[in-house]
Amino acid sequence: MFTRPYGKTGIELSAVGFGGIICMNESPANAARHVSKAIERGVNYFDVAPSYGNAQDILGPALQPYRKEVFLACKTGERGAKGAARELNESLTALRTDYFDLYQLHGMNTIEEVEKVLGADGAMETLEQARRDGIVRHIGFSAHTEEAATALMERFDFTSVLFPINWVAWNTGKFGPKVVAVAQETDTCVLALKALAKRKLRDGEESGWPKCWYSPVETYEEAQLAFRFALSRPVTAAVSPGHAEFLWWACDAADGFRALSEA
Repeated sequence: MFTRPYGKTGIELSAVGFGGIICMNESPANAARHVSKAIERGVNYFDVAPSYGNAQDILGPALQPYRKEVFLACKTGERGAKGAARELNESLTALRTDYFDLYQLHGMNTIEEVEKVLGADGAMETLEQARRDGIVRHIGFSAHTEEAATALMERFDFTSVLFPINWVAWNTGKFGPKVVAVAQETDTCVLALKALAKRKLRDGEESGWPKCWYSPVETYEEAQLAFRFALSRPVTAAVSPGHAEFLWWACDAADGFRALSEA
């Protein structure tokens, strides 16, 4: 699998990231098989969060034999310093590691949240102290609104932003270009969420994929085009959706990757 630079850190990340929610509610044996196969395919970037059910507890043992070979990203949904410290320590224990390559503020959506995490006793105090202590090597965030994402990049020197870079949202809602533009202005590395999403679920609809909160692509051909779209932007890597089937589609798309033309 091809790699791309993780900003100016000197680190190279696989174009496909392993979405840790894949391990949620899986048996330890299945999780170990998924992790082993992903590494064989060239995946070195793994991302997880405490809000993904029991994913951390299942991923930790599966990833432990490869820990020194991979780039492990985790997140906190807490906005205050004490809560973030608690989640950080719980995640370290669950994932059987003594450091994270990347630790992120999770799901930042409002300016109020931005003010909270950057203010006195905010979560950023914990993240910066953890970086000074060597527990966290790089600091980033994920967001689902352009307002929060741009405000954070303009106010703090984050290494990366994890944001939806998606063919439908970009083209029909013009959602994403502004974040990518500000990321380039601030030298913030862009990691992609939801590259293989297709549309919102309708009221009462179930996608058939319980670890996806949206309706994903339906064929490999769609997955390939969706992946090519995201990676044709200034994006380092795209994190796979919550089911292994989509991870293997993304890996196949990466193996034959070529940038989309404007047409």
